[in-house]
Amino acid sequence: MPKSFLRLLPILLACVLPFAVARAADPAAAPPPFQEGKDYVRLPTPVPTSVPDKPEVVELFWYGCPHCYDLEPVVREWLKHKPDNVVFVRIPASFGANWEPGARAYYAAEALGVLDKVHQPLFDAIHREKRKLASEDELAAFFAEHGVDQDAFRKAYKSFQTETQLRRGNQLAQRYGVRGVPAVIVNGQYDVRSPRIFEVVDFLLAR
Repeated sequence: MPKSFLRLLPILLACVLPFAVARAADPAAAPPPFQEGKDYVRLPTPVPTSVPDKPEVVELFWYGCPHCYDLEPVVREWLKHKPDNVVFVRIPASFGANWEPGARAYYAAEALGVLDKVHQPLFDAIHREKRKLASEDELAAFFAEHGVDQDAFRKAYKSFQTETQLRRGNQLAQRYGVRGVPAVIVNGQYDVRSPRIFEVVDFLLAR
């Protein structure tokens, strides 16, 4: 190696290194923390959100799903810090006859204004207490334990509003292409596939 080059080497390094360090420190130059096709997938056809001018996060779940039960504390924690402009929507999936009672119970609780009162206890009763809550009668008795009139529950359970919400929920699940739960959809465009669900949600919302 020529001596002239060796003399110039410190100068060249002094010129090049600052650019290399700046590039490494530049977030735009670093790969994103989550990758499309791995941590989330783009829906073939975007689905309109419930509030057109606000970001939306949709969670599809089933009360009988142990993974949904495990995710619930994570959902509650995320909701504490959710941006005010983000709309969060729960959809109780109804992929089969044995899923439908739970979906009806969710919509009945929502209609009666007691969802916050019974949502977690219903999860706990099924998974922690191992109670069978798979029929209208069993669910009516459970709601009565939490201060809800059984006749009012039965009326809401079988109401036209509940029927309409069931159909809409099933239609949305089909449009999202969801085949299992829990499933989280962001802005009607992205299906989150990573175990770090709400980290990916925040990443997508930030975009």
